[in-house]
Amino acid sequence: MNEYAGILTLIIATSGFLITMLLLSIFLGPQNKTKTKQGPFECGSNPVGSVSETRFNISFYLIAVLFILFDIEIVFMYPWAVNILNLGWSAFLGVLSFIGVLAIGLIYVWRKGVFDWKKS
Repeated sequence: MNEYAGILTLIIATSGFLITMLLLSIFLGPQNKTKTKQGPFECGSNPVGSVSETRFNISFYLIAVLFILFDIEIVFMYPWAVNILNLGWSAFLGVLSFIGVLAIGLIYVWRKGVFDWKKS
């Protein structure tokens, strides 16, 4: 249990800091709510249309999901790259297969035309 005491202390301290900051912003923050301050903010200009009327192309969502997918790939590859000398050939082959599966997925979405903005 002693090896986890530091992690438990960090979780308690972080939670306490979070709750303290939220309560301070609620009680000490400005309370003068006006219609202008409660409205949406779009880079200093007046909003045009409403969100419920706006239709986004599916390509935006596909690109966002692909970005998250390849971002998570980097998160998994970073610890491997740091410890590559200690892990050996089996880890190298494992990551090689991981990259291969992701490359096949990338080629698949590329062939499907997800990255072609003129088509969608």
